[in-house]
Amino acid sequence: MSLDSVRAFFRTHAPDLEVIVTDQSSATVALAAEAHGVEPAQIAKTICLRAGDQPPVLIVAGGLARIDNRKFKDRFGGKARMLDAGQVMELTSHPIGGVCPFGLATELPVYCDVSLRAYEEVVPAAGATNAAVRVPTTRLAELTGAEWVDVCQ
Repeated sequence: MSLDSVRAFFRTHAPDLEVIVTDQSSATVALAAEAHGVEPAQIAKTICLRAGDQPPVLIVAGGLARIDNRKFKDRFGGKARMLDAGQVMELTSHPIGGVCPFGLATELPVYCDVSLRAYEEVVPAAGATNAAVRVPTTRLAELTGAEWVDVCQ
């Protein structure tokens, strides 16, 4: 169902973009980079986080970027806590390794980290551990209504 919700999202919002399904897993940054022939930093990983008791947010960052706890706390008002796989699945409908900001089960705020700006095109997952989409970086932010933030090292 997750891959279907992502495909439905693109049919409605960006019919020119194609969801790419591969035979090999792209569940990690390294596997995704290999599967799609890009640098690991060009993979746009999506992380579901919560700051204290605040509602969860999605951070989309470059594949090699790491959350900077100080920057995150300064921006969101609390320490970054990752949600567990069950919570992520419930909120997004996507499995770990396929989490993306498209076709979400729940409306969540999306933030794109400035680490993505190093590339004109990035490759986020597309709702399954073997699915992705190539998308211009600025368009990723536009399609998801994302706000640009600087929360990574």
